[in-house]
Amino acid sequence: MYKTIFEELCERFTSGDSADLSALLPEGIQDEVGHFNVFNLDEILPTQRERPTVSCASRAFYKISFLTGHSQADYPDRSIEISKPTLVFTTPKSPFYWSPAGQQTGMFCVFTAEFLHPAKSGVMIDELPIFKSPEHPIYALSDVDIARTQRIFDNMNEEINSNYAYKYDLLRAYTLELIHLGQKLQSTVMLHPNHSASARTTSLFLELLERQFPLESPQQKVMLRTASQFADHLAVHINHLNKVLKETTGLTTTELIAGRIVQEAKALLRHTDWSIAEIAESLGFSDFAHFSKFFKTETAIAPGAYRSQTKSLNYT
Repeated sequence: MYKTIFEELCERFTSGDSADLSALLPEGIQDEVGHFNVFNLDEILPTQRERPTVSCASRAFYKISFLTGHSQADYPDRSIEISKPTLVFTTPKSPFYWSPAGQQTGMFCVFTAEFLHPAKSGVMIDELPIFKSPEHPIYALSDVDIARTQRIFDNMNEEINSNYAYKYDLLRAYTLELIHLGQKLQSTVMLHPNHSASARTTSLFLELLERQFPLESPQQKVMLRTASQFADHLAVHINHLNKVLKETTGLTTTELIAGRIVQEAKALLRHTDWSIAEIAESLGFSDFAHFSKFFKTETAIAPGAYRSQTKSLNYT
């Protein structure tokens, strides 16, 4: 069976063959507490069609993987299909096998607990939520997070090959940045560990929707208006998002978005002196007529009439 460089590294490290280990690890790393390395998948995976199953159950290393392409993560209790750019966190105790399929790209870093020793990083690695997750820490990434993750790994790759005397301090900082990104992605899981995956998705959607408001000036714009935009931002398929929200709230994605838009429109019509055209533009409508039709459909009254009614009530 074909073995990757990472598999060989794990075997040699756990077997205690220091000569082989020295050949695999970057020059000068022995001067640091612990060990760290970063790999590019397209440089270490074979090019033939049949790809190996890679065991990540090393006794020595923590691992953070940035995976693109199609693959499968196998745990004792279930298998997880990976089809979108994804971050995967594993520990020396993780019984995890990864099977790439087709063209696979991405990067990963491996490090020992000593590399993030409190004296060096200020953290206790086993106390970090990402490594105490009640679920398998596999997180699909949004476009923004993909760009951020790629930048971090590119920085790691550049730094580990540099001659900078303090490069391992920077590499610790980059590793911690990845860890904190993962913990942000898992924050809802940790805050609501007994909630179902559907409830967590609903919570993330509602938080994302609500964060766009209130609108404080006509220059402020609502950026996410459609179900597909929310699905892309949450890194889920639109059909899955629609199904989950219907099950948990009784309303469709579009109905929830429309309801919050109407709520904000009413507040702006009642409490500001913005023109209706300014309100329409801030709420993401292409023109006054489109907004007017939407508002009347949702409330059975035109926005101008609603403003007149509520203004008169304020004076009585």
